[in-house]
Amino acid sequence: MSLLTTLARLEAVRSGRAEPLATVRHRHLSDRPMVVVPLTAAGEAGAPLAVLLGTDRDAPRLHVVPQPLNRTLRFDYLAELAADLLPYLESFGTEVEQIEGSEKDPETGEKTQVFHELCADAPQLIVPNGAGVHHLALLGRSTRFRRTVEDDEPGPYPAPVRVPLLGRWLTHLTDRAQVPGSSLLLPMTGLLARHWATGQSHLEDQHLAARLAWHFPPDGLTGAEAAERAESARDERGQLLHPPAGPATDPRFDEVVLGPAIARYDAAASALLHSTDQRDDAGAARAREAVRDAVERLREELTAVLLPTWHDVWRGIDLLRTLPPAGHLAERWTGDRWSYTGHRDRLAAGEPPQPRQDDAVTAARKLAQREREQARLDVQEALDDPLAMAEHRLAGEAFAGVVTEVVPEYDTTGRSPKPRPLVTLRTADRPHADLGREAHRVWASPRPEAGAGPSAQKAEIVAVDPAEGTVTLRILSGMGRRKEPEPGSVPEPGEAVLFTLFELTVRQSAPLPEPDDTPWTHGGPPGSAPESAPSASAFDEWE
Repeated sequence: MSLLTTLARLEAVRSGRAEPLATVRHRHLSDRPMVVVPLTAAGEAGAPLAVLLGTDRDAPRLHVVPQPLNRTLRFDYLAELAADLLPYLESFGTEVEQIEGSEKDPETGEKTQVFHELCADAPQLIVPNGAGVHHLALLGRSTRFRRTVEDDEPGPYPAPVRVPLLGRWLTHLTDRAQVPGSSLLLPMTGLLARHWATGQSHLEDQHLAARLAWHFPPDGLTGAEAAERAESARDERGQLLHPPAGPATDPRFDEVVLGPAIARYDAAASALLHSTDQRDDAGAARAREAVRDAVERLREELTAVLLPTWHDVWRGIDLLRTLPPAGHLAERWTGDRWSYTGHRDRLAAGEPPQPRQDDAVTAARKLAQREREQARLDVQEALDDPLAMAEHRLAGEAFAGVVTEVVPEYDTTGRSPKPRPLVTLRTADRPHADLGREAHRVWASPRPEAGAGPSAQKAEIVAVDPAEGTVTLRILSGMGRRKEPEPGSVPEPGEAVLFTLFELTVRQSAPLPEPDDTPWTHGGPPGSAPESAPSASAFDEWE
């Protein structure tokens, strides 16, 4: 936890309300997000019990498993979920735009113009918390290799045809959720935690209702009191007034409500099976009616548990929409669009499912990409948000001040003199400004080719006076190619400037070999990779 976040949490305790950690929204919000509120059964990891989902806050759709231990009912549930979720996921794959690029001919070495398809938009799933992301990952892992009823050897408990496809989509979305800055699959608690601080622990923040209580405490209550009420208040039956849908259920709910409801269904299903075996048509009709009644009562109880969290997720979306989007948000969403397009193309090409375990090269590429995206995200958020830049200033990684003096100087070692002016500024920050250290000025370049956003101007620290609070830097780039600096490229006395001690562009990692070229210690020799594992080139990596 950074110093600024700690201070914001202390201020939230003092004020009794959530305190801002950002001035802009750092994650993309779709115009039509798919909200998914899952619920799992106790006692078995990843056992689905119910899910409430939809893109319309006033018309959620519920799917339930009347008996989570019944494999047939579980696959029926997954088939219903696939029939509901896959049309949304696939609907973004038809509208595309053509992106111009170039490829080098391997024989002649000449570059040729090519066009790549990029989906104009991509889906977005929002779940209540991080445990919901983990549950979807478990569903993806358990379903993407399932044999279906159309396979030559379906085996026991064959799954409906669309279930493995759903598993591949869920695996892709949950893998992409591990890439910093990605917005294809987002937990609402994580979204709120990035933009606001509460006066409670990170673990308590995973309860969405408690977290929102810090934003909207009732009159006369502090955020802490409202959060405690959201976590623990119960009705006359002893049931929570605001069930967490975590996605684990409340033990009291399991004991008093869920257990008897499932037992009621089991009894009705057993009576139906017995009546069918005995060819008792009248008894079978009564048993079928009892089964329908048991399922309906179970749906009513599960709906009551899920609806509060469903409404909380939409309240969180409304809260996030009050923040303006960050400047680099569109760039990161373009990366998500490339990722979605790549997965769409792999499915269309008939490639096998994602492997159970990545080969060494693919795992290294994924790790390198996530490290690179984390560095890029930190830089972009700092450039987009003064509060994010304040984190770096408090850490001594950046400093802001007012220019007090500019001394023209030139580098005469080359064929022609180059401008190297000395800029002195007074700052109240305490940067780690070692002599000779490279610094980067954040500024809006006057040159059109530099782009409209913040640009980087390299400088070198040549003098530091802690007593006076001054730092002197030599500007090294960004002044044009002429003898005299271009107008506006050198700060003037009295101008406010900002320098960072970290680079504003992320360096590329070293290239990695193809899986077939790795030694036996890392998955070789060539030809030994499992058939179910796609090549490393199949892993989408957008730059």
